Amino acid sequence: MDTRRGTLVIACGALAREIAALRRANDWSALEVRCLPAELHNRPERIAPAVRAEIARHREHYAKIFVAYGDCGTGGALDALLREEGIERLPGAHCYEFFATPKVFEALADSEPGTFYLTDFLLKNFERLVVRPLGLDRHPELKDEYFRNYRRLVYLAQAVKPGSIERARAIATAFGFSFEYRYTGYGELGARLRTLTASEDSPAWPA
Repeated sequence: MDTRRGTLVIACGALAREIAALRRANDWSALEVRCLPAELHNRPERIAPAVRAEIARHREHYAKIFVAYGDCGTGGALDALLREEGIERLPGAHCYEFFATPKVFEALADSEPGTFYLTDFLLKNFERLVVRPLGLDRHPELKDEYFRNYRRLVYLAQAVKPGSIERARAIATAFGFSFEYRYTGYGELGARLRTLTASEDSPAWPA
């Protein structure tokens, strides 16, 4: 008798709120989630080893494992690991692509290669994940060097939240970028998680 549990999603911590919202909205009780620290994005060479360790830790306990990461700067190392393990991940290079969907993201990138993208998570944690790690709180003059090739900020919003557009626009203004807002919802994240739970009788997930 197979005593393993349902599906485990090994996810980037930057997706924790969105995955939790989808689980609650759809009552996906058989879907369990383990999130790795979002700060791994500052050291992408550590992502694949961290995912490997989580797979080894949990594989015998779950009937299926799915990885909620893009390539996220691993240079193909994550895909090589997942091919070896026979595990799927979200499509695309990063969360901007699977939130916006590949077609829309390609159009955005083509229209302005020098684009800085914000998601809800990155907007909320901008000081912690961008300003302080780059030392901009101590040396604000460095932003002109770090971001000299950027011209536009695009805010890809997963949910409608009071004040979010204004905060994103303020960041764009502070950095001298033009500003664009796109409501994406959960994009490919929601669609892919739904396929993992397709055997369950659950209500429709939010767009």
